[in-house]
Amino acid sequence: MSETTLGLFRHGQTDWNIDFRLQGTAEVPLNDFGIGQVQRAAAVLSQGDWDVLLTSPLGRAKASAAIIQRELGIGELIVDSMLLERSFGIGEGMLYSQWQEQYSQLEEIPGAESTSSIIERSRELLASMILKYAGARVLAVSHGALIRYVLSEVSQGQVPPPGQRLQNASLHTLRHSGQWTLDSWAPEPLGQ
Repeated sequence: MSETTLGLFRHGQTDWNIDFRLQGTAEVPLNDFGIGQVQRAAAVLSQGDWDVLLTSPLGRAKASAAIIQRELGIGELIVDSMLLERSFGIGEGMLYSQWQEQYSQLEEIPGAESTSSIIERSRELLASMILKYAGARVLAVSHGALIRYVLSEVSQGQVPPPGQRLQNASLHTLRHSGQWTLDSWAPEPLGQ
């Protein structure tokens, strides 16, 4: 059985990341610092050997992926809706402190994606990587909450530790050879 590699890259910084606002599926563009973050990370990523480049359909992920695509010289950028960030319903745009005052858990926010739904979506994403890209090195540009759940699924809840924030432009690598294992996780920005 051939080995499949999945690199999960979190998009560059947005102004809402700085303000600690729930972004979810809201369209929030990269800021200038975020563009620079991704450019620096792309220089490091170019030293690898990636076969496929995927992105979430949200603009901040697509803009990050486009920067990486240019640096890596990968011809096709594939948009995959399974890489979409967790929806936070009416909470999108709220400061973390605001939603925490009003709700005890994220899934209590009206319209938010449930925890069970994002866990199931994480499992489906991993299964689809094996079906569609067996034996390939896949780099996927996505979002903090989804990446957290995928890492937790593969590490049986060990990574990331509670309270550990995955920074923008961070890269986490999984390998599948019979089963998914965590190759590396690095919560700090790549190449910074």
